[in-house]
Amino acid sequence: MLVMAAGEGTRMRSLTPKMLHPVCGRAMVAWPILAARQAGAGRVAVIVSPNQDLSAGLPDGVETLVQPEPDGTGGAVRAALSLIEEAETVLVLSGDVPLISAETIAALLAAHEGSGAAATMLTIELDEPGSYGRVVRDPAGGVERVVEAKTEGDATAEQLAIREINAGTYAFQAGPLVEALAALSSDNAQGEYYLPDVLPALREAGHGVAAHLADDLAVTMGVNSRADLAAVEVEARRRILHAHMLAGVTVVDPASTWIDVGVEIAPDARIEPGSSLRGATQVGSGTVVGPLSTLIDAQLGADVSVPHSYLVECEVADGASVGPFAYLRPGARLERGAKAGTFVEVKNSRIGEGAKVPHLAYVGDADVGAASNLGAGTITANYDGFRKHRTTIGENARVGVDTMLIAPVEVGDGAYTGAGAVIKSDVPDGALAVSENEQRNIEGYAARKAAKMEKEQT
Repeated sequence: MLVMAAGEGTRMRSLTPKMLHPVCGRAMVAWPILAARQAGAGRVAVIVSPNQDLSAGLPDGVETLVQPEPDGTGGAVRAALSLIEEAETVLVLSGDVPLISAETIAALLAAHEGSGAAATMLTIELDEPGSYGRVVRDPAGGVERVVEAKTEGDATAEQLAIREINAGTYAFQAGPLVEALAALSSDNAQGEYYLPDVLPALREAGHGVAAHLADDLAVTMGVNSRADLAAVEVEARRRILHAHMLAGVTVVDPASTWIDVGVEIAPDARIEPGSSLRGATQVGSGTVVGPLSTLIDAQLGADVSVPHSYLVECEVADGASVGPFAYLRPGARLERGAKAGTFVEVKNSRIGEGAKVPHLAYVGDADVGAASNLGAGTITANYDGFRKHRTTIGENARVGVDTMLIAPVEVGDGAYTGAGAVIKSDVPDGALAVSENEQRNIEGYAARKAAKMEKEQT
């Protein structure tokens, strides 16, 4: 299989190569590759330009070939002659048409095999064909040729009236394709080698050329600009959400829900409006995400609740709850039934089974034992200006409000800390740790302060 991906993408106006722009969390160029593999394609090669590295967006096992000059689709396929000569059937896709499905590709390959033709092209009928190449058929219904319509002079008025257009996807017998590529000409308004021009050459050599008419308009959704990319993402997102809903996931408002293609969601999960699930996020059965939550590479078990929170590269076990307004940073793990509540931030820490951090706390580089409770305003001071240190809190501990734990420090099982305590030393099991500052009341302070301010203002 060949994927044409050598276009410069200048209309994207981007420093990022067009083919690497993500579509619902997956590089654009990877979409047709994975669809073709799902349809049974074997060896895969991507044709690239000399000045672009697409390796970051390519699935494992994909080869790359360089198209030395930007000389059209025919030039792209000619750059792969060495691979074509080793093949029997050659599937050609466009890397900037990401939403072609495995089902459409499989149907094309089956039609090609059944027709016995040297080439089978994918076509579709449009009410407004625009600048797409028109499919010209012979009286018997075979494909005679494709006439380009990109610029004035490429096609006649009669040809422009044809509604069947070339979708840019082909299946070829390798041997006849090699011969036809050798005879390609750039005698057209663009001065390029058009791959569809091999079709009349194949007919002249006595080979058949067939067409497989598709019914999925996504085969025409190419990306040449940011506006095109947005339109493709809308359709990709619609398909992703539709598949999840058919699999038993409740998506309350698909119009305000964003789910990447790599996200896994179990049946009976519920996704509330305004939520975004990205990367390799996994959501268990019975879990409710949102409203207004963002999950990035987060792993959620069953029956988890995550309203209005932001979770990144973290794990939340069955029955735990997060938020609202919580932030779980990389390395955070909530064990079964644990809680990270309102305005709680957890980073690189384990909150034990049934433990609770209800509100207004920062837990960084810490281990909190099962069934412990951290009061409002608890802070683990984990950074000394040079290194990070860990805090360990045992099981069934009770950390009082506004406690500051200066790491490295340990609080034992069943231990307590008093309100406002600053804990710099370990607290034994079952002990109460307090740090007291003497309270002084300064009489008349408010009146003196007010008088001073009034004097300064006048």
